[in-house]
Amino acid sequence: MGTWDIGPFDNDTAADFAGDLDEAALEEREAMIRGVLKRAAGPADFLGIYDGERAVGAAALVVAQHSDDDRACSNYGPSEPLPELPADLRMLAVDALDQVVSNRSELAELWAEAANWSKWRQDINRLRDVLDPPIPPQEEALFEI
Repeated sequence: MGTWDIGPFDNDTAADFAGDLDEAALEEREAMIRGVLKRAAGPADFLGIYDGERAVGAAALVVAQHSDDDRACSNYGPSEPLPELPADLRMLAVDALDQVVSNRSELAELWAEAANWSKWRQDINRLRDVLDPPIPPQEEALFEI
């Protein structure tokens, strides 16, 4: 695994995906991101490492357009602008991230053996929480009906 840190683009595969996006025409970039997310989110018996790494990078690009979090796309992310990504990519990215951390993911298996597994998992959860914020616990009702 050509990985140097836990960030979405801190591995060879995702960095190469970012380069592919930079080389593509602006109007092709959304379809490339959607394709990566669909491949990861789709029904599969096993999610390979390369599809998982690209999916994390693609999800980070969706996050970057829906938050002020500039950590989503490090120096290794795309340097060319992206089109406005449609809102439906948010839930597709959530589904892809869920597959990335599932027990059917080669990427999750490899990270589980790494010393900084918990940091990687926290970063994936942070991305997911931007895309699909958790519902805060409800306080007890003041009045019962």
